[in-house]
Amino acid sequence: MVDIRGISTNRWWHKKKNWGLFIFLLFLFFVRISKGSLYKDFYFLVSKPFWPGQFQREVLTKSVEQEFLIRLKQLEKDNRRLREILSLQRLSDSETISASVISRKTDSWWRQIVLNKGARDGVEVGSFVVGPGGLLGRVNNTSLFTSSVILLTSTESKVGVWVERIQSHGLLVGLGTDYPKVIFYNNEVDIEVGDFVLSSPASTLLPPNIPIGIIQSVDEELKAQKTANLLLLAKPQAIDWVQILKVKI
Repeated sequence: MVDIRGISTNRWWHKKKNWGLFIFLLFLFFVRISKGSLYKDFYFLVSKPFWPGQFQREVLTKSVEQEFLIRLKQLEKDNRRLREILSLQRLSDSETISASVISRKTDSWWRQIVLNKGARDGVEVGSFVVGPGGLLGRVNNTSLFTSSVILLTSTESKVGVWVERIQSHGLLVGLGTDYPKVIFYNNEVDIEVGDFVLSSPASTLLPPNIPIGIIQSVDEELKAQKTANLLLLAKPQAIDWVQILKVKI
């Protein structure tokens, strides 16, 4: 006689195996359709307790702040060093007039820029103009609302300069090119490439030690006087704002 109970149990076991296989295949089907998103979600839930917590975030934030602090201190140190080298003076607001460049002819024969401040704002002919980098030129004409500035590269420009390293005066003359020339009347001056050129401390119209440029090359051919080509620090072709130094009375 056949054991009905055994047959029933055997069928139930096979059904259980079939359901397990079906569920496994269904799981693989969902993984395939979702392109692994189900697995990623599962990994997300399992790994979440091991993520960096508040303590780790504080450590990282502190490290970033320390890095910025070190960089800031280094920049301040470099700034102080450059100011010492250039003897750059800070000018107060009462000594300057801020202006924007509204027109420029930096590569033409005229070599000038036009500013949006004029006689109405207190700008006078003869005022010197500085921008990021150093001295740019001198105001040669004003209207009620604007003023024209002859750049140091213009053939009309002549400015007394000073090389602090050798304690020597010279005359900066524009040639109509991007590189004006410094003339030293003493042929024995020990001028070198890389020397900083500043405004002359002997000038009564211009504050002393305003950065102007760096000696790029020295002419050795002339016997009566020594000359050198200057690389200007201030770039008028890229400057959008300037400061006009008020004329001293």
